[in-house]
Amino acid sequence: MDVDVIIAGAGPTGLMLAAELGLAGVSAVVLERLPERSGQSKALGLQPRTAEVFEARGLLDRLTGRAILKVPGGHFAGLRLDFTAWDTAHPYMIGIPQARVEELLEARAAELNVKVLRGHELTALTQDDDGVTATAGPLRLRGRYLVGCDGGRSTVRDLLGIGFPGLDGRLRMAVADLTLTGPAPTSWSLPDMTPSATGKGYLAPLGDGVYRFLFYGPEQQELPRDAPITPAEVTRALTGSAGPRVRLGEIRWASRFTDASRQITRYRHGRVLLAGDAAHIHSPMGGQGLNLGVQDAFNLGWKLSTHLHGHASDDLLDTYHTERHPVAARVLANTRAQAVLLVPDEEHLALRTIVEELLTLPEANKVIAGMISGLDIRYPLPGDPHPLLGTQLPGLDLHSGRPLILAATERLRPAVTPWSGRVGYEVTARDLHAEAVLVRPDGYVAWTGSDAASLTDALSRWAGTPQRSTR
Repeated sequence: MDVDVIIAGAGPTGLMLAAELGLAGVSAVVLERLPERSGQSKALGLQPRTAEVFEARGLLDRLTGRAILKVPGGHFAGLRLDFTAWDTAHPYMIGIPQARVEELLEARAAELNVKVLRGHELTALTQDDDGVTATAGPLRLRGRYLVGCDGGRSTVRDLLGIGFPGLDGRLRMAVADLTLTGPAPTSWSLPDMTPSATGKGYLAPLGDGVYRFLFYGPEQQELPRDAPITPAEVTRALTGSAGPRVRLGEIRWASRFTDASRQITRYRHGRVLLAGDAAHIHSPMGGQGLNLGVQDAFNLGWKLSTHLHGHASDDLLDTYHTERHPVAARVLANTRAQAVLLVPDEEHLALRTIVEELLTLPEANKVIAGMISGLDIRYPLPGDPHPLLGTQLPGLDLHSGRPLILAATERLRPAVTPWSGRVGYEVTARDLHAEAVLVRPDGYVAWTGSDAASLTDALSRWAGTPQRSTR
């Protein structure tokens, strides 16, 4: 089987990338070792910036139709954050199990003719100057590129011998999807993460009588990572956090994890790139992990397709690393900082009290809220300084996945003519603080100004050669 792109892993990152490549008309296939979707809830929250990503592609209504609820604001180690400090139409977290996000993205990929081959575990790969050969059991595939989206224990990473430097976990936690008998919460609330030497538990309804229970305490610190999570262990944690009247019915799924944080040093290795948890792992503090992976794919998809269509050299792919690696590094840093605020001793409690006081200040809240939500992401793009350059412009119809010129007049339209059919042009009354802006397919402003020659240079950089090259 020959394709343009082989994607390893059918989690949210791999499926988002599949949908983006399919939208651009790139042939791709997804290899997934599991024979079917697990249905496990796993991650539960989408941040405002990710809501903007789905909105840009016309998928937000389909997503929210599967959601449990919208949670106003967010949190930093359990301390409330107000997202309304940022200019967004979505100042909330969308409470939705990861399984439902995957279901939506897999359906979208199928609509765009991208196949997901389940029960096909990647076992070998080699690359040369022209492409990558992947083996998955009896199946042998040849692709021009391969993208590893296969999680924290990435086979792609292991097969290439890519190091995964970082910090080992210090805090051991457990999570389970379960049913209950007796009184139980009927709505979500911000988790109470005030440090406690006896442990903590957070219980939230997922619908259909199923609950998510996240817990940690002295018992979890003593158990090895591969120890089974037993009904007795869950019952003790439930009693300690929710009281004796809330009783365990059935454990549907359970897993242990730590606050380990790791990140590969380079996201691109020849014709192999890595994204999502295959490139970075961190604790779930603040609910950022799924979002980080989806946004990796959103950044990479249009760059990979622009290159594969012959419109740009593979130098464009290098901007994936330069833009996304610092974003993930910052998430690793803030999750480590949040973990510090969970240590139950007097010194760390004192620090937590000070941070809590600081977050009541609007300026401090805006900084941390922007960091957790992803709304503060600004790529260091070349060009004259401008308040919009490198930022995402929300609320745009980017359903086609094409770059877009937003302009106050028709004056610059002739400069875009050589890219006709590949770049949109829209006259708008929106205040852009410039005559025109060039918006990339991922919604980020890549150019601002009024000079046709400057716009041509920007289009050449981000939309590629004016005339379609022969592949």
